[in-house]
Amino acid sequence: MIGSWLPALSTCGPASAAAAQILTYKGARKTTYTVRWVVAGKAWREPFGTVALAEGFRSELVRATGKGEAFVIATGLPVSHRRKSASMSWYAFAVGYVDTRWAELGGNSRKNTAKTLTAVTIALLRAQPTQFDPVAVRTALREWAFNATRRADAPRDVVTILRWVERNSLPVSVWEEPERVGEVLRAVDTRLDGKQAAAWSRKRHRRIRNVVMKHAIRRRVLRTNPLPKGKESTAVTKTTNAVDKRSLMNADQAAALLDWIRRRPRGGKRLHACFATLYYCALRPEEAVAMRVQDVTLPGPGAGDQWCELLIHTATPEVGKQWTDTGEIHEERDLKGRAQGETRTVPGHPALTRILRQHIADEQLKPGDLLFQGETGGILAGSVIRRAWRSARKAVLPPHVFESPTGRRVYDNRHTRLTKWLNDGIPPAQVAEWAGNSVPVLLATYARCVEGQLPDLKRRLEAAGDLPELTDGG
Repeated sequence: MIGSWLPALSTCGPASAAAAQILTYKGARKTTYTVRWVVAGKAWREPFGTVALAEGFRSELVRATGKGEAFVIATGLPVSHRRKSASMSWYAFAVGYVDTRWAELGGNSRKNTAKTLTAVTIALLRAQPTQFDPVAVRTALREWAFNATRRADAPRDVVTILRWVERNSLPVSVWEEPERVGEVLRAVDTRLDGKQAAAWSRKRHRRIRNVVMKHAIRRRVLRTNPLPKGKESTAVTKTTNAVDKRSLMNADQAAALLDWIRRRPRGGKRLHACFATLYYCALRPEEAVAMRVQDVTLPGPGAGDQWCELLIHTATPEVGKQWTDTGEIHEERDLKGRAQGETRTVPGHPALTRILRQHIADEQLKPGDLLFQGETGGILAGSVIRRAWRSARKAVLPPHVFESPTGRRVYDNRHTRLTKWLNDGIPPAQVAEWAGNSVPVLLATYARCVEGQLPDLKRRLEAAGDLPELTDGG
């Protein structure tokens, strides 16, 4: 059915098309600008992330009213809005989505969104760009088209590729054709070499695609979410968070690796303190490199080697300078999976107390200094950490162990320590608090690695008793 449009009453004056107001809501994390209007007695609201977008939408409604255009009662929009998906190319929509969400997303989310949109955009071309190198096309989309801060500075060869993509991009309405959706999704989940992308990659793509489709629905570009739901969407993307037991190191291996790093000619002692902290306190690497000297509480000089305490409150993951607002490679953020401003405290073994005390003295660090620094005094680069760890594994481990999953990633220091705490009988709730995880996540991740407790559990079950023994005739 079709109805006429009337602007919403505002608190600032009488109702008229010219005086219609944009409602502003200032939330804790962002400000939302909402256009409110009425069609056939029903109020409609449309939120926007910027006042410019809200004003543009309100102006469209005002212009439609001025032209005497009919409005659709079911959607509250002018008739001309009903086929937005047919008139808008996927490429134009994807670029607009990036610009709308850019300020709300962190660096890693921006990068992952660009990767997903790149794969989808290539799958939604009328023809494949055979005149361009496939890697160059993906790079142009990922690093320039879907990067709001770099797009305007794209080099000439990139601009040439993007103009071709823009001309050959299919309309958003292709998502309304069920037979085409499956083809697009299969293409998105296929790598350049023709092999299927990893399960984690496919799962991330699916999550981001769903967010993009919800955005299209809110903008009235699509009517419904065309992506598969339920079991149909998860059949080929089963993943697990459980740690591979083979990646854990035994005590001898960990000690040998740390000792080799300590004796490394270039920055060995400095890196040794960092790796020791990762191993003894189960920190994420981005948490360790963000620590300041004042975040470490060491026992007094006369107290001997006792336990120290680490206050973890910030993480600085590496995301790439093209994805951060500051232009720095690292992005400062709150702790993973924790509320804004939340902290956690982790105990440090007496062996770590000795290492950190000596490290602070050798480097002549002050309370406000970074605890682990690069050669020039800045943040310790992840590439340096990864290179040192790989060199240590290659030098210390036998070839067959080096090729195995044992300690393959720096992150395996964390996995090894959390597993050890659980195997040593530390209550899961306490381990979860030290790790910065929830108890369900901790148990789902490390349950397969807990071992050595079966004999004790059997004794406890026997001590609890069972059915009483029956005598003959009893």
